[in-house]
Amino acid sequence: MQINLPDVLADVTAAFKRYESALINNDVTMLHESFLNSSQTIRYGVTENLYGYDAIAAFRDARSPLNLDRILRNTVITTYGEDFATANTEFQRKGSGLIGRQSQTWVKTPDGWRVACAHVSLLA
Repeated sequence: MQINLPDVLADVTAAFKRYESALINNDVTMLHESFLNSSQTIRYGVTENLYGYDAIAAFRDARSPLNLDRILRNTVITTYGEDFATANTEFQRKGSGLIGRQSQTWVKTPDGWRVACAHVSLLA
């Protein structure tokens, strides 16, 4: 297995950036598209545990579009072979002193890269 093949890393980085743009702009359609449409997909959030694509989509549909802008730091994207990757980053909402962490597992599908598992948490 090769780690960080340049073309694969570029593709996952682009997918990660699309997701981040969709997140801060509340582009719900792109947020839905970014997740693997599977009952096995999981997203652990700051205050919620979401099991399955439908639960994640419902959360996104109901989420407030206010105060979503954030600053990322220490982002690390690593690819493993051609079909699997992880993305980890720290974030800070603008105007907040809280630091958050986000981890994602990305898988390559016939429709492109999708998040199969995600975890978001805040540091105390």
